[in-house]
Amino acid sequence: MNTKHFVTIFSFLTLIFFHATTLATTPTAHAPSQSPAQAPTKPLLAQPPKKSKSSSGAPALDSVASSAPPLSQEPIVQAPPHKGRSRIPTDVAGILEKVGGFSVFNRLLKSTEVLTQIENQLSASNSLTILAPTNDAFASSLKPGTLNTLTKEQKIQMIQYHVLPTFISLSNFQTLSNPVRTQAANTYDYPMNITTEGNWVNISTGIVNASITATVFSDDQLAIYRVDKVLLPLGVFAPRPKLQPSPSPSALLAKPTKDSSSNSSSSGSSSMSSRADGPGGASEDNDDDQKTNSASSASDFTIRARMMSFGAVIVSMVATKYILVLI
Repeated sequence: MNTKHFVTIFSFLTLIFFHATTLATTPTAHAPSQSPAQAPTKPLLAQPPKKSKSSSGAPALDSVASSAPPLSQEPIVQAPPHKGRSRIPTDVAGILEKVGGFSVFNRLLKSTEVLTQIENQLSASNSLTILAPTNDAFASSLKPGTLNTLTKEQKIQMIQYHVLPTFISLSNFQTLSNPVRTQAANTYDYPMNITTEGNWVNISTGIVNASITATVFSDDQLAIYRVDKVLLPLGVFAPRPKLQPSPSPSALLAKPTKDSSSNSSSSGSSSMSSRADGPGGASEDNDDDQKTNSASSASDFTIRARMMSFGAVIVSMVATKYILVLI
C-alpha cells in the first residue's frame, strides 16, 4: 500500500509540475505586433519631360508640337485693299525688307532672278506660297562659305525649292498630299513632305526638318511664311542616282539581243541536224534497241534454266533420301 501510495503521489506531483511549466512558458495575452519605425520618405522630385527623338535624330512630332507656340493666323504685314479690277503685283522684296531678318534670302532671290519669275507669275494672276528662311536659319543650317561653293544653277534650284506653285493658307496645309510639288525641277530630285499637328506645320526635305513659325503676308494670291531652317533639297546637297529611261518598243524590235540571236541559231542548227539525219537515222536507232532487248531476254532465259536444273537436283536428292529411309 505504501508503494502504491508513493507512486500515486509522485505521478500527481509530476502532472502539477508539467502544468505549471506550460503556463509559465505561454504568454497570457498576445500584444499587437509592431513593425519597426520607418523614417519618413521624401517626396519624389518631378522629373522633367523627356524629349523623344525620331530614328533620324530630329525631334519627334509630338514633342515638337507640344513645345512649339501656336501659330497666329494674323499676318505680320497686312495686304493692301484692292481698288477696282486693277491689281498691283505684290512687292515680295519690299515685304521681306519691311519685316526684317530676311536679307540673305532676299539677296538670293534677286541674284538668282527667282524674284523676277515670282513677279511675272503674280502679274499673270498665278498664286504662290513662299517659305522664307530667316538670317538665323541660314546661319544655323549652312556652314560658313557653303553658298559660295554652289553653282548658279544649284542656287536657283535651292531658292525655287522654297516656292510652292499655289496659294496655301495656314489651315490648308493638312490637305496637301506628299510629296508636295515645288518650283524646283521635279519631286524625285527635290521631294518635300509636309505634315501638320494642330497649328504646327512641319516641312521635311529628307535632310532637315523645318517648321513654320509665323505668317509674314497672306492674301488670296500670295502667302509668305517664316521658317526656322533653310530647306536643303536632296538634288543639291545629296543627289540621288539618276533614273534610267526605259527603252521604247521600237528600239527593242530594231536591235535583237544576243541571247535571242544565239537561241535562233541553235534552234536552226538543231533543225538542220534533224533534217540531215532523216528517217534512216531513226530506223538505225530502232534496230539497235531491238538487238539490246533480244540480248537481255536471252540472258534472262539462261538464268531461269539454270535455276530450274538446280531445283530438280535438290528434289531428286530429297526423294532418294526418303526412299532409303523407307527401305
